[in-house]
Amino acid sequence: MRSSSRGEVAPFIVMDVMEQARALEAAGRSIIHMEVGQPGTSAPQRARQALAQAMESDALGYTVALGLPELRAGIADLYRDWYGVDLDPGRVVITAGSSAAFVLAFTALFEAGEAVGVTEPGYPSYRQILKSLSLTPHAIPTQSETRHVPELPDENLAGLIVASPANPTGTMLSRGDLERLIAACQARDVAFISDEIYHGVQYDGRAISALEISDDVYVINSFSKYFSMTGWRLGWMVVPEDHVRRIERLAQNMFICAPHAAQIAALGALQARDETETMLQVYAENRRLMLDGLPRAGCDKIAPPDGAFYIYADVSEHTQDSLAFAAEILNEAGVAVTPGLDFDPVRGHRTLRFSYARATSDIVEGLQRLTRFMAERAK
Repeated sequence: MRSSSRGEVAPFIVMDVMEQARALEAAGRSIIHMEVGQPGTSAPQRARQALAQAMESDALGYTVALGLPELRAGIADLYRDWYGVDLDPGRVVITAGSSAAFVLAFTALFEAGEAVGVTEPGYPSYRQILKSLSLTPHAIPTQSETRHVPELPDENLAGLIVASPANPTGTMLSRGDLERLIAACQARDVAFISDEIYHGVQYDGRAISALEISDDVYVINSFSKYFSMTGWRLGWMVVPEDHVRRIERLAQNMFICAPHAAQIAALGALQARDETETMLQVYAENRRLMLDGLPRAGCDKIAPPDGAFYIYADVSEHTQDSLAFAAEILNEAGVAVTPGLDFDPVRGHRTLRFSYARATSDIVEGLQRLTRFMAERAK
């Protein structure tokens, strides 16, 4: 059957690693998961309770395309609480995970063939979603020495997407960084998209939202990380007031609505901040263990992980093939990690990403296995 060049996207390597790890587990191996950015905890108890109650009394059919009004209002309250931003709930769009928000944003903002700036290292699906929509991802290499803060390039771009805290590095942009980038974009009519999916998961200070600086931006977030609801596939997007109807029309036709059940659970999750803050304490302890243990295992060149739950390490002293090295670690040590090629096609052959989102006991065991593996490999 014929096919489209838009479907010729690279694999999401971390998902391939997950499948390899699953196959080994099915064969009876014990695997420590440091590959995927997925919390080891379930959705907050209040989220599960809210859905259980709704299932007894509600058909949970379609919602309006923009999402449940009460959920949009709850998210607006979150912005007031976290950032002191007075946000009109009418600008909040509920999406089927942040992935659907990226599809909506890229479709609403850019013409086919236009170039959009993406940082490298960076979340790989930015590049692949852009390609599948006949858009051109323009790589903006960042450096560990400058904490992976991007610079707007001289090339003609239609948009720029940044993440803070970032995946895979965990680094955060300061208020000054964001102000400078947003001002540069607005001066050149470049659409600015801020991926804030890891907000709430930070350790030194707090993350700054682009909405604290300007309303003329797209902001994307999700219930996946801070609220520990990855599989529920629920995200949101905040757009300028004059873009709401444009996004609504696209959402109606592309997705109809985000899952009603997940929206109900999210309403409960917004009331579960005591639970989510407890999860944050686990991540903080895991981060401490990783910052101590990875150098002992021989991985001491890392980006400063201000937020999220990742360590991005330069392992060029050990390999120039991160894909093969990750496979070796998985098969020999029983620890699943992600090759840097997922995040940086040019320089990622010499880096690995380690996730510390799982239980602390897993992190302890994983570090022990890595240390033994590296010691044996060095002999």
